[in-house]
Parts: sequence; structure tokens; C-alpha cells
Amino acid sequence: MENPLTRYFIGTSGWTYDDWRGNFYPVDLPRSRWFDYYTARFDAVEVNATFYRAFKDQTCREWHARTPAGFRFVLKAPRAITHYKHLLDAAEEIRAFDRSAHLLEEKLGLILLQVAPDTPYDLERLRSALLAFRTPSEVAVEFRRRDWLTVDTYDLLRDLGAALVNPDSPRDPLADRLTSEVGYLRLHGRRRWYAYDYTGEELAEVAGVARGMIDRGAKEVYIFFNNDPGGCAPRNALELRERYLNAYLNVHMN
Repeated sequence: MENPLTRYFIGTSGWTYDDWRGNFYPVDLPRSRWFDYYTARFDAVEVNATFYRAFKDQTCREWHARTPAGFRFVLKAPRAITHYKHLLDAAEEIRAFDRSAHLLEEKLGLILLQVAPDTPYDLERLRSALLAFRTPSEVAVEFRRRDWLTVDTYDLLRDLGAALVNPDSPRDPLADRLTSEVGYLRLHGRRRWYAYDYTGEELAEVAGVARGMIDRGAKEVYIFFNNDPGGCAPRNALELRERYLNAYLNVHMN
């Protein structure tokens, strides 16, 4: 029987895509109501917009107020930290972003720290960056170059309690690595970046990876679809949850 304390948080990487109108959002639904429509159907969202620009404190407070109990946000760390400074001498920027993220209070699930592809392998710069966050165990790290994927890197993440992001992309086959009690799957598209519609067989594989993480001790698994064009992301996320995860849980918990 599944541990009742475990949870899957399934959603998409953002929610404000024009081509989701008619594919996910009703054609006549005003854009001002898209957020509420999304949060009524999913229990998590990965906010990529925070990578590109800072948000006012009031925005985070409104997100908190407008979402149901139990909803989780994952905020992507700003590119100033990861892609401009490459994690070096970024403690001030990290603390500022961390403070803003925690305005979400209990609805802050994780902070996504995407290490840029041109950031050289350097465990000490990663350690220093993670320790600049008030709670390193609230950080999930996605690496965009393979020389970071070493035993030493995994040991560092385990020591600090940080999660490892397992991407699925044309370059990275989906893996099931765990470095904390939180699993993280980030689905960019399998044979094509972003503009990709996952098949039922592929979604079943994703579900199997997620269930395997729970079996190995993960308390939570975050699963985000970053294949946004054409409304593929919300469609795939709903199918994964209803057809491959909820159905499985119903069978094995009854």
C-alpha cells in the first residue's frame, strides 16, 4: 500500500501561454481568470517567469491568497544568479530572491536552481550558492551539462538535503536519481524540445519512474511539463495524473 504521507505534485511550467486558449482554456475565458482556472485543476506550478524578471512582493502574496490550501509553487531562481554570475558571488541576489519566495509561506514548494550549461564543474561554488539559501533542502538543482552528474555532486546534494532535477529531453533520457526525500521530474519533450506531445506509453513510463521514487523513500514527487506549445503540457499533465497515477493509487490503496 502507498504511504499516505507521500504526494505527487503535478503541473506545468507556467500558465500564461496564448496558444492554450481553446486547447486548455475555454475560448471565452478572460485572461484575468486563467490563473484561477489553472489552480482549480492542478495542485502545483513551476514559475519560470521569475528567471527573467523580479516580481513585486504583492504578487507573491496574491498568489498565496488566490490558491487553494495545499497548492505548491516552484520558483525558478533568477538568471542573474545562475546564468550571469554562474553562482559566484551571488549571495546577495540569492538572499533577496529567497526572501521574496518565502512570501508564499507554506505554499512555497521548492526553488529551482538551473545551473547554466556554460558553468564549469566546481563543487565549491555550488556548495556556497546552496548555503546562501536559508534552507538548502528547499532547493532543486537542474544541471545543463553532464560533467556535473558525478557521485561527488550527488553526495553534496545529499549532504545539504537539496533535490536533484531529473530532466527528460532529446539530450537527457529520463532518470530516477534521488538525493533527498523529494523527487523532481522536469519534462521538456522527448524527441523534440518543448513542441512535443507525450504518448500514452511515454506517460506510463514517467508514472513508473515517479512511483519508483516513492518506493525508494521519496515523500513528495514534483512533476512538471515544460512542453508548452499547443497546450501539450496541461493535456499531458492531466492524462498523467488521471490515467496513470490516480488510477494506480486507487487500485493499490483499495
